[in-house]
Amino acid sequence: QVQQNYEFIKVETTGEKKNVGLITLNRPKALNALCNKLMTELNDAVAKFDTDDSVSAIILTGSEKAFAAGADIKEMQNNSYSQTIRGNFLAHWDAITRVSKPVIAAVNGYALGGGCELAMMCDIIYAGDKARFGQPEIIIGTIPGAGGTQRLTRVIGKSKAMEMVLTGSQITAEEAEKSGLVSKVFPADKLVAEAVKLGELIGSHSQLIVAMAKESVNT
Repeated sequence: QVQQNYEFIKVETTGEKKNVGLITLNRPKALNALCNKLMTELNDAVAKFDTDDSVSAIILTGSEKAFAAGADIKEMQNNSYSQTIRGNFLAHWDAITRVSKPVIAAVNGYALGGGCELAMMCDIIYAGDKARFGQPEIIIGTIPGAGGTQRLTRVIGKSKAMEMVLTGSQITAEEAEKSGLVSKVFPADKLVAEAVKLGELIGSHSQLIVAMAKESVNT
């Protein structure tokens, strides 16, 4: 069973058969900014769900105001650019991409910078109708550092990705669905329930075959 004593995330199993793992980012005062401790806790919880045979799918969500508003700039601001890069601050960011079970991002509110990158590391993105996506790093004098330039381009195409990355502009949930960044859009208060339904539907199939299918799509 996944432990509950995390500081910046809430963890539970849900669904009729309790076979869907739900991880809620819970750092409301910072709009779920992704500090090192939050990412460490997230990776721990995801790894535990991945090895729990009773869990078939994993959902990652935030609050209605923000999925995650980006990396925690305060952790980086006292370092030079070279110190930040050499410190390998992204080393544990992509752990979620190595999970064998399907990971669903349920995005309400802001998914910006590292928050947008985290959502794109998941296998399927469902969005609430007020969600906003963007890579605003250029506004603070840096570039997307956790795969945003590559994943965004693959999903929505070079021209739109280039426009977002070079201007820092945001897109709405409706635009994100139209561009293929998200699968479906729901009213904000129905989003997590719909993501759980999706997790349950995926969980009705063989875990082994689901893992093979996921790996095939990602290869």
